[in-house]
Amino acid sequence: MNKNLIKIATLSLLILYPVAWFAPLMRAGLLPIFGLSEISVITGLQSLWGSDAVLALIVTFFAIFAPYLKTIGTALVQWQLMDARVQKVLHVLGKLAMADIFLIALYITLAKGIGLATIETAWGLYMFTACILASIVLGMLTERAAEAAQEMR
Repeated sequence: MNKNLIKIATLSLLILYPVAWFAPLMRAGLLPIFGLSEISVITGLQSLWGSDAVLALIVTFFAIFAPYLKTIGTALVQWQLMDARVQKVLHVLGKLAMADIFLIALYITLAKGIGLATIETAWGLYMFTACILASIVLGMLTERAAEAAQEMR
């Protein structure tokens, strides 16, 4: 794959992540007759900060800092501003960010199982998931390119 295309895709994630954080992940409401409220990563975090600061700090790290730091680190490696050996740490950050998607899916499944709440997934969930997955793939491609460059030396 073209190195410039990979660099552009990585840099585009720096714009797409904030969009995904504010995009609706789901619409939720108590029973279908009361209407649905849109929930995004940001509104979910705002609500969480009001009720459980420790959990909010953990989720903030997983949802915002881990994926963004991984993307910044990957871009720095791609532009040769950071040593490629840091890719292993960035790979772990990508896995931590993926834990967020699992938690959201678990909450949706639990809420639907209870039956009192109405929950519909929204486009932001797919966008956020795509950003996380794209970041993982771009990180792997960057790691492979760095290994190939290392072998050529």
